[in-house]
Amino acid sequence: MSEDQFKTRLKIAKNKAKPRKSPKNEKSSSNIGTAFKMSTELVSAVVVGTIIGFILDNWFGTKPWLILIFFFVGVIAGIMNVVKSAKKMQR
Repeated sequence: MSEDQFKTRLKIAKNKAKPRKSPKNEKSSSNIGTAFKMSTELVSAVVVGTIIGFILDNWFGTKPWLILIFFFVGVIAGIMNVVKSAKKMQR
C-alpha cells in the first residue's frame, strides 16, 4: 500500500469516526426523565410553600392558617411550572 492510499484511507476513517452532532430540535431526554423533572417541580413548589407557611406561622403565632395558605399557593405555583414546562416541550 502506498503512502497516498494510506492517507486517503486514514482520512476516510477519521471522517467516519467523528461524532455526529444532533440538531437542537431533536429530543435528547427520555420520557422518564421528563416525568421526573415535572414531578420534582411540582413537589418542590409544594414543599417550599409549606415550609414558608410553617416558618411564618411560628413567627406570627397563627397556626395553621399560613401553612394552609402557602400550601395551596405552592400547589398552584407547582401546577403553573408543570404547565409551562409542558408548553415548552411542545415547541
